[in-house]
Amino acid sequence: MSRTRRTEAANDPELVHRLSRRNMLGVAAGATAAALLGAAAPAAAAAEATASPGQGHGRPVLPPGRLGIQLYSLRDKVATLGFAAVFAELQKYGYDEVEYAGYSQGSAGPISLAQLKRLTRDHGLRPIGSHVGYYASDPGAYTFAQNLDRVLDDAAALGLPHIGTASGPWRYGSTVDGWKRCAEEFNRFGAAARKRGMKFYQHNHSEEFSFASDRPDVRLYDVLLAETDPDLVHLEMDIFWAYVGQYRYSVRPDGTPAPFDPLDYVLDQPHRYPLFHVKDGDRDDSAVPYGYRMTDVGDGDIDYRRFISAVNRTRHGRNAHHWQAEHDNPVDSLTFARKSSAHLHSLREKGH
Repeated sequence: MSRTRRTEAANDPELVHRLSRRNMLGVAAGATAAALLGAAAPAAAAAEATASPGQGHGRPVLPPGRLGIQLYSLRDKVATLGFAAVFAELQKYGYDEVEYAGYSQGSAGPISLAQLKRLTRDHGLRPIGSHVGYYASDPGAYTFAQNLDRVLDDAAALGLPHIGTASGPWRYGSTVDGWKRCAEEFNRFGAAARKRGMKFYQHNHSEEFSFASDRPDVRLYDVLLAETDPDLVHLEMDIFWAYVGQYRYSVRPDGTPAPFDPLDYVLDQPHRYPLFHVKDGDRDDSAVPYGYRMTDVGDGDIDYRRFISAVNRTRHGRNAHHWQAEHDNPVDSLTFARKSSAHLHSLREKGH
């Protein structure tokens, strides 16, 4: 590791607010399709973008063709309206890509993988990745650990270039050796994915930035990076949760500072981060334990002009990464999608 922040300390993390995406499309909202679409009040993204103050007039920060959305944010609409209606809205809002969080559409009816692939592409969207669970107690569960071949078969059927998990490497606890064991399994998943022409990736939450229970001088995320093969295991940084991690785990148990900047991880190894979750939040010390309150993209304090611009300037260039808007629980998911696209398209780099 090239930076001193890579060797730090803290306590055994309590896994709070861990997100489960395995069954994200099983929840139905109780409104009709017409009412839901009416509530979104779609508008042209370009018109809203011109209303964003103070963003400058240079080159767009967002690389062309690289804006996606994690469909977990739209799980209520997918489960009632179906993929086709949701994709039609995303096409209007200027999205280029989608990241799946399940392949069913609830009360909208059954859909095959072939139909889902066709619907995605018919609406001008590229399927860029998908979240699948890491492991489960059920031996027959649809996870990487229990059903690797099936997971990869499905990803191949959808034409996915990336297939990953939003599960943390906690299977064997919070010790250094426990995370090394998980890293070995991730390497195995990555090798199997690469044989199928795909990249395996792991999506973080804030707890990954906590510290090993047996080595409070070691940040667990650093163990994951050090023990996984960079050619086999890639990372999808959830930028919001990384900043929450910065807030929660910036002090060692003995009270000495252990600061880090999430952006530094990416700048150190930009080739390992093909995907990002663009999620926003307001800094708020009263929001225990996270220190942020999640917001729609553009309504929070995270400086995405700075972050994306810095990643664009790495040796891999502007077109090496994919940016997926996300909100775990938006007030209105289609409004969130529209606003996020408008804000991100409005950002301009300084000095261009």
